[in-house]
Amino acid sequence: MSLECEKQGESMVIKVKGRFDFSCHSAFREAYATARESADFVVDMGDASYMDSAALGMLLLLREHASQNGGRVTITNCRGQTYEVLQIANFHRLFKIQQ
Repeated sequence: MSLECEKQGESMVIKVKGRFDFSCHSAFREAYATARESADFVVDMGDASYMDSAALGMLLLLREHASQNGGRVTITNCRGQTYEVLQIANFHRLFKIQQ
């Protein structure tokens, strides 16, 4: 698993590649914690091959971080297993999710 982060306009984009699970907890947290000036985040799941409950928890922590700064989180490029996990967990009620 790897992460790429880049500022795009007013948002910080975090691109997830490979498995999105507990093994990337520290890297994911660092990705958004260092972007203090960005209130809005986009999590690009286009290259994510897998996600588990730990990933759901990380997304909730990101949502909490963003909301403290008046921002929001959008999850983009969800397909297959990652989209199904988000739907089963009812994350569409908490996040804007784009396929």
